[in-house]
Amino acid sequence: MLRRLYDWVIALAGHRHAIPAMGVVAFLESSFFPIPPDVMLVPMVLANRRKAFLIATVCTVCSVLGGLLGYAIGYYFFETAGAWVVKTYGLQDGLAKFRAGFDQYGVWIILIKGLTPIPYKLVTIASGAAHFDLFTFVWASILTRGVRFFAVAALLWKFGEPIRGFLEKHLTLVTWVFLIALIGGFAAFRYLL
Repeated sequence: MLRRLYDWVIALAGHRHAIPAMGVVAFLESSFFPIPPDVMLVPMVLANRRKAFLIATVCTVCSVLGGLLGYAIGYYFFETAGAWVVKTYGLQDGLAKFRAGFDQYGVWIILIKGLTPIPYKLVTIASGAAHFDLFTFVWASILTRGVRFFAVAALLWKFGEPIRGFLEKHLTLVTWVFLIALIGGFAAFRYLL
């Protein structure tokens, strides 16, 4: 079943509407959607390496724009929508510590957490809830999300076929590692912060 799903995603990644669809996923993931855009970014670049940097650009821009929505949720609607997102992921305790850390380390939190499996939506909502400087939030988000997505795109652009071969050969292992990293990011945010 995993092989069929992988083949379907690779085929979808070559579809003429794949880039806008990935943009929507990147936008939504930055504020409340649970699936990261990497799920589409990787197969899209593997399917069409000539568009690697266009795909990374769309992913970055949409992620940062979605981050502004997450920031607005935290800033204006934390007691309602923001609290719902945090509660949905069971991260109430971690968010309180996270918000407190913004006073001293705000820009570093955005830069570091934006590169890790810790869900970016929590960074954006916490930034708004802490009333972190919007200009700094935007440039730090552009930097951290850009580095993340352009690094993935560049590696796939340069080493696409060997990486694709590795993914196809070890698909189950790669899927489990990705899921463990994603769940580990949530757990790290909840229990370590």
